[in-house]
Amino acid sequence: MTFRVSLVTAARGSALLAERFDDDRPLDEAGWHEVQLAARALMPLGAAELRYCSPTPRSRATGDALGFAPLVQPALRDCDMGRWRGYTLADITACEPAAVDAWLADPRSAPHGGEPLLAFISRIGGWLDTRPACDGAIVAVAEPAVVRAALVYALKAPPATYWSVDVGPLSMVTLTGVPGRWSLRLEAGSH
Repeated sequence: MTFRVSLVTAARGSALLAERFDDDRPLDEAGWHEVQLAARALMPLGAAELRYCSPTPRSRATGDALGFAPLVQPALRDCDMGRWRGYTLADITACEPAAVDAWLADPRSAPHGGEPLLAFISRIGGWLDTRPACDGAIVAVAEPAVVRAALVYALKAPPATYWSVDVGPLSMVTLTGVPGRWSLRLEAGSH
């Protein structure tokens, strides 16, 4: 049985430069506005047989606002950033530049004391590969980092590819395939 998993990134909870590691803030005003603008295009995904979301407030709120009524999946949580949680990349770079360099260069490193990038990608891939069999589609609303990790895993790309994938708020990507063998599906936009 071939699966179809559509991943939607949560709307924003803060301005891009103010984003923090493991940010658990709810949708901000701009995020709510973005959901309203994107709703028409994304609402049809709510017909999926299985609907999930990350446990973050903004992922849950995005899924609910789109009418998905998603089931929270703890496995779809953002990367555990340990003692860096709550800080911006700029904050950490100013205090621990060598640690940031090590973290960016080695996917097995975890200078923050949390989850290494490689473990994060594997965890998200494990979630993908253990979806229950269903005849319909699956949709999941998640943090951008989760969607990036899913793409790296699905495409069997080197972990460093993670840093080259740009995933904006309310982006959508579809993966098709079977556990361990996924393909990226790009769909033509409506004009």
